Amino acid sequence: MRLAEVLAAAEKAAPMASLDVVARDLRGRFGARYVSFLFVDVIGRKLVRVGEETVTQEGRRADQVDLHGSVYEDVLRSQRLMCTSSDGGRWHRVIAPVTNRGDTIGVLELSLPDAGADVLEQVEEAAHALAYLVVTDRRFTDLYQWGQRTTGLSLAAEIQRQLLPSAPSCEAAQFALACALVPADTIAGDTYDYTLDHSTLHLSLTDAMGHDVDASLIATLLVNASRGARRAGADLVEQAGRTHQAMLDHGRHAFATGQLLRIALDGSGARLVNAGHPRPLRLRDGVVEEVPLAADLPFGVAGPRSAPRRPPGALHRRHAGTPGANRRPVRSDPGNRRGAAP
Repeated sequence: MRLAEVLAAAEKAAPMASLDVVARDLRGRFGARYVSFLFVDVIGRKLVRVGEETVTQEGRRADQVDLHGSVYEDVLRSQRLMCTSSDGGRWHRVIAPVTNRGDTIGVLELSLPDAGADVLEQVEEAAHALAYLVVTDRRFTDLYQWGQRTTGLSLAAEIQRQLLPSAPSCEAAQFALACALVPADTIAGDTYDYTLDHSTLHLSLTDAMGHDVDASLIATLLVNASRGARRAGADLVEQAGRTHQAMLDHGRHAFATGQLLRIALDGSGARLVNAGHPRPLRLRDGVVEEVPLAADLPFGVAGPRSAPRRPPGALHRRHAGTPGANRRPVRSDPGNRRGAAP
């Protein structure tokens, strides 16, 4: 059964049964002794193991593995399958990354009696198919949410997570983008957003004033105003203006800092609006430095606003508050066309 057949078989099953379909296929094709899928948890520090028909409703009750320093981390970082022999060479432990355009969903782990090149190629295909199945089926079931949650989320964090893009990272020929918020289980007013069109990568990073649910509600207003303007075809200045006006009209005297950024996919340049946010950091030739740009007033604070800037080089974007403290930043690179969160 090749990639198309695996996808077709999974499509016929219920959304929560996709993992079982892939596992049964691998058992039948290769005589696998065991097959399991390990989700990366919401905090990015653990993997939660899910085997055939052993799915629990809470990741806290499932088998958990520390990600840092593990072989699973090596597989996810390298995006390459790993194969080792055991039991005198009779069995082979195979771990394959389950990713979709750089989004590290988890890993597929199985034990095989044969690990020839053709078999390993088919395992990689199955892992690739599984990534597409998870991305598609998580729209219809909370199974994958349960698998990711090794800790409870506050109400504010639950609201905030619904504002984020469905994938925290994206890879394309012109760029690589990785985003994260830490601590992911309690954060409230911080958000990031991105989207693509034919010629531009659109990015935003915002930090609503306040704490807990109040901050997450302001963030909801902020992100949706920004998205609404962008989806209506507004240019960068108009997008910033509509976001600012929404805060003035509905923000109940709150404000938010943020950055709106548009990067040309051909690498020719970028435009940036900085609304009261810490200066972006630029990575060039291995050296990180602040970009000397003046910041406009925050969204929701009345006053004059200036035109967008054109920052050269790789921009390493960070949240407000204590700059760089306990936060994982977002980087983008219009110059070198590469970027990633450290």
